[in-house]
Amino acid sequence: MGEAIAVAPEAMFGWAGQAAMIGWGILIFLPRRWPQILFIPRYLIPFGLSLLYAGLAFSHFFTIEGGGYNSLDQVRILLSKEEMLLAGWVHYLAFDLFIGGWIAVEADKVGLNRVFQAPILIATFMFGPVGLALFLAMRAGHFRKREASA
Repeated sequence: MGEAIAVAPEAMFGWAGQAAMIGWGILIFLPRRWPQILFIPRYLIPFGLSLLYAGLAFSHFFTIEGGGYNSLDQVRILLSKEEMLLAGWVHYLAFDLFIGGWIAVEADKVGLNRVFQAPILIATFMFGPVGLALFLAMRAGHFRKREASA
């Protein structure tokens, strides 16, 4: 019968990063007038990355003696295995891209110019929660400004 094909974590790291970069490129640079294209970074790529994460996490999490989430030491042990470190990275890639897609759609809804969206999306790509915080603060200020002028 067929044998499972082993893929090196370094190769998966490269593929996951390339997929995420394609998604971010679409969000930042392409027009959003075609919902079919926006589907790629909002759902398709995060879904694929989520499946990769699930495969890595479920096949390695329970094999690491002393690893877990109850203390920083347990997390350190858990991430000391290359496959779990990769799973953690893919987790970031999937969630940050998904949040970036949400930010892009919400920013369009409130009429935030793409010139202002781009730095927020780049911040989300590079530093996840920082970009989300920037967007939430900007959106709150945008609504306050709109209410004051009404």
